[in-house]
Amino acid sequence: MMRFNKTLLAAALMCGSFFARAQVMSLAQQQDRWKITPEGGIEWVVDGRLPHNDHIEMGGEKVALWMRYGVDSNYRPVLSRTLVFPSSRLLPVQTIAHMMYNVEDNELPRIYINNRMLRSGVYNAAVVPDLPEKVIRITHKGIMEIESLVGKDGIRLKRIYFPSVDKPMAIEKMVFINEGKQAAKIEMEYLHRESRPAAERTTGGPHHFIVSTIGDGLKTVQPGDSVVFAISYEATKGSAQPLTIHVDEEEQMRRNRVNQIISELVLETPDRLLNTAFAFAKIRATESIYNTKGGYMHGPGGLRYYAAIWANDQAEYVNPFFAFLGDDIGNRSAMNAFRLFARYINPEYKPIPSSIIAEGDATWHGAKDRGDMAMIAYGAGRYALANGNADSARVLWPLIEWCLEYLKRQLNDQGVVKSNSDELEGRFPAGKANLNTSSLYYDALRSAVMLGRELHIPLAQLKIYESQATALRSNIELYFGATVEGYKTYRYYEGNDTLRAWITTPLVMDIFDRKEGTIEALFSPRLWTADGLATLAGDKTFWDRSTLYGLRGAFAAGATGKAFPFLEYFSRRRLLGEHVPYAVEAYPEGNQRHLAAESGLYCRIYTEGMFGMRPTGFNSFDIRPRIPAGWDRMALRNVHAFGHVFDLEITRLPGERLAIIVKQGNAVKQYTIKEGATQEVKL
Repeated sequence: MMRFNKTLLAAALMCGSFFARAQVMSLAQQQDRWKITPEGGIEWVVDGRLPHNDHIEMGGEKVALWMRYGVDSNYRPVLSRTLVFPSSRLLPVQTIAHMMYNVEDNELPRIYINNRMLRSGVYNAAVVPDLPEKVIRITHKGIMEIESLVGKDGIRLKRIYFPSVDKPMAIEKMVFINEGKQAAKIEMEYLHRESRPAAERTTGGPHHFIVSTIGDGLKTVQPGDSVVFAISYEATKGSAQPLTIHVDEEEQMRRNRVNQIISELVLETPDRLLNTAFAFAKIRATESIYNTKGGYMHGPGGLRYYAAIWANDQAEYVNPFFAFLGDDIGNRSAMNAFRLFARYINPEYKPIPSSIIAEGDATWHGAKDRGDMAMIAYGAGRYALANGNADSARVLWPLIEWCLEYLKRQLNDQGVVKSNSDELEGRFPAGKANLNTSSLYYDALRSAVMLGRELHIPLAQLKIYESQATALRSNIELYFGATVEGYKTYRYYEGNDTLRAWITTPLVMDIFDRKEGTIEALFSPRLWTADGLATLAGDKTFWDRSTLYGLRGAFAAGATGKAFPFLEYFSRRRLLGEHVPYAVEAYPEGNQRHLAAESGLYCRIYTEGMFGMRPTGFNSFDIRPRIPAGWDRMALRNVHAFGHVFDLEITRLPGERLAIIVKQGNAVKQYTIKEGATQEVKL
């Protein structure tokens, strides 16, 4: 049974919503499947609640490894591996035309322990009995490990799964440990199998998919000793030969990469659950970057979205996060994404495609203009400011400027932005002008004014942007402001009379005119479900991205007491529940696949919501901290933003005051503010 969090209970009781209190109190009756380990990972000690199945994705620069795993009612492992090679492209050219193969257990070499078979392969277990195997533990921390007991002779098996950091290859490592009193003979049969798509169906080929054993053969393992076998899943191109694989080196490289990501932008709070969920989100958001012929390209994943970028997932969701993380590959992928979009600037102001696919060689624009120019301008402006590099910002300015002009030309008679759809691409109604697009445009204009000052853009142009932002904010209120289902909030489009999750977007853009009614609606039974915000009130469909926006917006609006219980609830469900350990894309579509940009949005709940950081210049930001009740402090360590590396600490003081402490090496700045106030910080 999970330990009930007293801070969570206190925050819920302070919240004015009976529904929030009832929802949070119900957590005391829930049972976590996973727990946090002392090393900062998560583990499932298999406890009899069987069968259970789940899936997880892991990424490297040249490969994605998607594992479907589980434990059946007899405690035996159920495993399926899917390998995706984003740069091994197939024809016809389309988003999903990457080489992908699935490998099941019965396709792998047989393993014998003292002449009894562990893996039955294609043989009938009734004819050739398997050794009994009992899974006792599964762990995640950028690498998946499954620990089992095999037979009755004291053999412990650890299966370890991970993608290579920089090669088109993933590895399945098996460590057999003899904890018995007698020597054990352990054998893995040799296997080398190659598959190859037809040359006419490949581009840049021929392509090869190779499954091969490493360290195969018969080994005698003494008591207290161990033996390692492995299987590699590899892609090659053209006449390239298979790699010489050093399993331990590849594993250590993966662990180093994961630890590097975890060490950057560290969340430090009294709540271990949130700290760990933040660390895991950084892994997923950052590992899913592929080194393609078109440069580093962040990819959502999910077996479909690789070697390609989108205006929402990359430009809007994850790139602004990379400006705070400080990861070199993350920043290179962000700049590359904006450069790729900038290739489609044109004097006729035809829209930039929603997605650039196939390593940058083609585009997808099937949903037409989804508000993509607002997504790009918003993300590029925020990224350029927080990144704090004038040279990079100058590269991005023409793209931002063009997108803003495009959006101005799309204003309707009521002064809000027309678009064909929104980022849900017609799955739900969005009208001819939606709240999301205009809100993104508003924030993009604000960022452009701040960025333009840093780049010494003529003041007359910046004043135009300022006046456009002022007018647009007024028009958003006039056009979208409405009472919907009894809540003083927003209609998502003209004619909309049912609550929508994306009413949260204005809060994220510091538009708080209708914050009370909007927050009440977001956390009402009409929108909040067991898995976060429903896309449409009364519908079973949910997309985590809107929940992540909603939590960020609620903190930004100062509804800390109301938002915090839901943040902890959501984090616990995603990290320690039945489908772990990351934020997901959607359900029922996609079966809750772990698309990577959503994890970037999870981290932004803290950087922009709870800590309230809003970039204002190359070395400056506004901060409006929202520290939960019961916390004395919170901090972000090793922040790489605004051209500096620094720690940011928030400490509660008597008299409803907060201390903001900024540490840069030995230099320390301290500010004292009232709770809820905004402070400008200059580095």
